Amino acid sequence: MQRFGYSAICFTEFLHEGGRIDTIERETDRIREAKENFIKAEVEDKIKLYEGDAVDILPTLDEKYDVVFIDAAKGKYPFFLKESLRMLNDNGIIFADNVLYKGYVLSDYNKHKQRTAVRNLREYLKEVNENPELETKLLEVGDGLAISKKK
Repeated sequence: MQRFGYSAICFTEFLHEGGRIDTIERETDRIREAKENFIKAEVEDKIKLYEGDAVDILPTLDEKYDVVFIDAAKGKYPFFLKESLRMLNDNGIIFADNVLYKGYVLSDYNKHKQRTAVRNLREYLKEVNENPELETKLLEVGDGLAISKKK
Protein backbone atom coordinates (compact mmCIF):
# COMPACT_ATOMS: atom_id res chain seq x y z
CA MET A 1 0.00 0.00 0.00
CA GLN A 2 1.41 3.37 -0.95
CA ARG A 3 1.13 5.92 1.83
CA PHE A 4 3.51 8.71 0.98
CA GLY A 5 3.08 10.74 -2.16
CA TYR A 6 -0.42 9.32 -2.64
CA SER A 7 -2.23 12.68 -2.75
CA ALA A 8 0.27 14.14 -5.22
CA ILE A 9 -0.12 11.09 -7.44
CA CYS A 10 -3.93 11.45 -7.36
CA PHE A 11 -3.74 15.16 -8.23
CA THR A 12 -1.67 14.42 -11.36
CA GLU A 13 -4.84 13.13 -13.02
CA PHE A 14 -6.19 16.69 -13.03
CA LEU A 15 -3.14 18.52 -14.35
CA HIS A 16 -3.41 20.55 -17.51
CA GLU A 17 -0.89 19.81 -20.26
CA GLY A 18 2.52 20.88 -19.00
CA GLY A 19 1.28 21.35 -15.43
CA ARG A 20 3.21 20.13 -12.44
CA ILE A 21 2.79 19.48 -8.76
CA ASP A 22 5.16 20.75 -6.10
CA THR A 23 5.14 18.87 -2.83
CA ILE A 24 7.15 19.12 0.36
CA GLU A 25 8.30 16.36 2.69
CA ARG A 26 10.78 16.49 5.54
CA GLU A 27 11.03 12.90 6.77
CA THR A 28 13.77 10.86 5.04
CA ASP A 29 11.78 7.60 4.96
CA ARG A 30 8.72 9.37 3.58
CA ILE A 31 10.81 11.11 0.90
CA ARG A 32 12.26 7.80 -0.24
CA GLU A 33 8.87 6.08 -0.30
CA ALA A 34 7.18 9.00 -2.08
CA LYS A 35 9.87 9.01 -4.79
CA GLU A 36 9.48 5.26 -5.25
CA ASN A 37 5.70 5.66 -5.50
CA PHE A 38 6.03 8.46 -8.07
CA ILE A 39 8.16 6.16 -10.23
CA LYS A 40 5.77 3.21 -9.83
CA ALA A 41 2.85 5.44 -10.83
CA GLU A 42 4.91 6.83 -13.76
CA VAL A 43 4.34 10.44 -12.69
CA GLU A 44 7.84 11.37 -11.47
CA ASP A 45 8.18 13.88 -14.34
CA LYS A 46 5.03 15.72 -13.16
CA ILE A 47 5.95 16.08 -9.48
CA LYS A 48 8.73 18.12 -7.90
CA LEU A 49 9.52 17.02 -4.36
CA TYR A 50 11.09 19.62 -2.09
CA GLU A 51 13.01 17.97 0.73
CA GLY A 52 12.85 19.75 4.07
CA ASP A 53 10.49 21.52 6.44
CA ALA A 54 7.58 23.37 4.82
CA VAL A 55 8.01 26.17 7.37
CA ASP A 56 11.44 26.85 5.87
CA ILE A 57 10.64 26.09 2.23
CA LEU A 58 7.32 27.86 1.66
CA PRO A 59 8.61 31.42 2.25
CA THR A 60 11.28 30.83 -0.41
CA LEU A 61 8.79 29.87 -3.14
CA ASP A 62 7.70 32.57 -5.57
CA GLU A 63 5.42 30.35 -7.64
CA LYS A 64 1.72 30.90 -8.24
CA TYR A 65 -0.62 27.96 -7.87
CA ASP A 66 -4.16 27.11 -8.93
CA VAL A 67 -4.56 24.57 -6.13
CA VAL A 68 -2.91 24.20 -2.74
CA PHE A 69 -3.37 21.07 -0.64
CA ILE A 70 -2.51 21.36 3.05
CA ASP A 71 -1.95 18.10 4.89
CA ALA A 72 0.83 18.70 7.37
CA ALA A 73 1.53 19.63 10.97
CA LYS A 74 -1.84 20.66 12.39
CA GLY A 75 -0.30 23.27 14.66
CA LYS A 76 1.10 25.11 11.63
CA TYR A 77 -2.10 25.47 9.58
CA PRO A 78 -2.43 29.26 10.14
CA PHE A 79 1.12 29.70 8.83
CA PHE A 80 0.38 27.43 5.85
CA LEU A 81 -2.74 29.49 5.13
CA LYS A 82 -0.78 32.74 5.08
CA GLU A 83 1.78 31.30 2.68
CA SER A 84 -0.90 29.64 0.54
CA LEU A 85 -2.80 32.88 0.11
CA ARG A 86 0.39 34.63 -0.96
CA MET A 87 0.96 32.06 -3.70
CA LEU A 88 -2.63 31.32 -4.76
CA ASN A 89 -3.94 32.54 -8.12
CA ASP A 90 -7.29 34.33 -8.30
CA ASN A 91 -10.04 31.70 -8.33
CA GLY A 92 -7.52 29.26 -6.85
CA ILE A 93 -8.56 26.66 -4.30
CA ILE A 94 -7.07 25.60 -1.00
CA PHE A 95 -7.89 22.12 0.27
CA ALA A 96 -7.03 21.71 3.96
CA ASP A 97 -7.22 18.12 5.16
CA ASN A 98 -7.92 16.86 8.68
CA VAL A 99 -9.20 20.23 9.92
CA LEU A 100 -11.60 18.62 12.41
CA TYR A 101 -8.79 16.56 13.97
CA LYS A 102 -10.56 13.54 15.43
CA GLY A 103 -13.63 15.67 16.20
CA TYR A 104 -11.68 17.76 18.71
CA VAL A 105 -11.92 21.04 16.78
CA LEU A 106 -15.72 21.31 16.97
CA SER A 107 -15.94 20.00 20.53
CA ASP A 108 -14.94 21.47 23.88
CA TYR A 109 -11.67 19.51 23.77
CA ASN A 110 -8.95 21.21 25.79
CA LYS A 111 -6.55 18.49 26.91
CA HIS A 112 -2.93 19.52 27.06
CA LYS A 113 -1.52 16.92 24.68
CA GLN A 114 -3.26 18.24 21.55
CA ARG A 115 -4.23 21.73 22.74
CA THR A 116 -1.94 23.66 20.35
CA ALA A 117 -2.99 21.69 17.29
CA VAL A 118 -6.69 22.07 18.14
CA ARG A 119 -6.34 25.80 18.90
CA ASN A 120 -4.48 26.43 15.62
CA LEU A 121 -6.96 24.42 13.57
CA ARG A 122 -9.77 26.45 15.13
CA GLU A 123 -7.83 29.61 14.21
CA TYR A 124 -7.39 28.31 10.64
CA LEU A 125 -11.14 27.68 10.27
CA LYS A 126 -11.95 31.10 11.74
CA GLU A 127 -9.57 32.80 9.31
CA VAL A 128 -10.85 31.03 6.19
CA ASN A 129 -14.45 31.69 7.18
CA GLU A 130 -13.93 35.38 8.01
CA ASN A 131 -11.55 36.29 5.18
CA PRO A 132 -13.56 38.35 2.65
CA GLU A 133 -11.28 37.13 -0.17
CA LEU A 134 -12.31 33.51 0.42
CA GLU A 135 -15.43 31.44 0.06
CA THR A 136 -15.09 28.38 2.29
CA LYS A 137 -17.02 25.16 2.74
CA LEU A 138 -16.32 22.68 5.51
CA LEU A 139 -17.02 19.05 4.79
CA GLU A 140 -17.52 17.05 7.95
CA VAL A 141 -16.43 13.78 6.38
CA GLY A 142 -13.58 11.69 7.67
CA ASP A 143 -11.35 13.98 9.68
CA GLY A 144 -12.75 17.08 7.98
CA LEU A 145 -11.88 18.92 4.79
CA ALA A 146 -11.99 22.70 4.35
CA ILE A 147 -12.28 23.91 0.76
CA SER A 148 -11.56 27.61 0.24
CA LYS A 149 -11.82 29.43 -3.10
CA LYS A 150 -10.05 32.73 -3.60
CA LYS A 151 -12.41 35.30 -5.10
